[in-house]
Amino acid sequence: MPNIKIFSGSSHPDLGQKIADRLGLELGKVVTKKFSNQETCVEIGESVRGEDVYIVQSGCGEINDNLMELLIMINACKIASASRVTAVIPCFPYARQDKKDKVGSRAPISAKLVANMLSVSGANHIITMDLHASQIQGFFDIPVDNLYAEPAVLKWIKENINEWKNCTIVSPDAGGAKRVTSIADRLNVDFALIHKERKKANEVDRMVLVGDVKDRVAILVDDMADTCGTICHAADKLVSAGATKVFAILTHGIFSGPAITRINDACFEAVVVTNTIPQEDKMKHCSKIQVRIGLVLNILDSSK
Repeated sequence: MPNIKIFSGSSHPDLGQKIADRLGLELGKVVTKKFSNQETCVEIGESVRGEDVYIVQSGCGEINDNLMELLIMINACKIASASRVTAVIPCFPYARQDKKDKVGSRAPISAKLVANMLSVSGANHIITMDLHASQIQGFFDIPVDNLYAEPAVLKWIKENINEWKNCTIVSPDAGGAKRVTSIADRLNVDFALIHKERKKANEVDRMVLVGDVKDRVAILVDDMADTCGTICHAADKLVSAGATKVFAILTHGIFSGPAITRINDACFEAVVVTNTIPQEDKMKHCSKIQVRIGLVLNILDSSK
């Protein structure tokens, strides 16, 4: 494919390499380093003049450093006369800070700030995956492709859960109701949701199940899991309500803090994630985590 150059940031080099391999292209040469004062330095190692450049950098790991690295890479390509620069951001950073929760709140809308920085740095196009809040697309004045994991989720369920015709698709919170109803309709099965009340961020106070999972396989579906308090409490709730098995399918497996311990102690048959975030280290400590749903083809299709 002429006039395409693919570069990978340091957050998820394996994904960048897989995309390049799938396209039959060499991954572009780039050197990233830090000065002694921790400033990030990026050097693009080949000409991008007149080229259609794709930069793959996920919002994971050292998020702030990786975001700054992405901005510098975009700007470096832009001022080197690239024809177009597309930022491929499988897991969008700061996506949960998309609004003010209360009247009079002085909380920032950091997702909008990130959108502004990406635009100012020189990005012409954004490709991302299962945004936590769809309205983030409206924060940009440039094209945004928000890809969905739903087709891959449906395929995985049909191929790996024998009892999928007798399952219930469950959202761990009211915000994911639209996502699970769409999947349940495609599978022609029932759906349920769990209403949760939080005392504070990352800490769930109470959960109420709305729907029936008795004598059925329960499949929790969500866009992301961070400390995993919500999905682990939800799994306990589903088992106590009579579910025979519990699976979790997540687009972004962040798994920070006590997440791995919680998953190991929970009653999941499997916690299935996409490859938007590298999971190799976490899988060594938790056999329940499976990376079985890839997004490489989705990214390639969106670039056509």
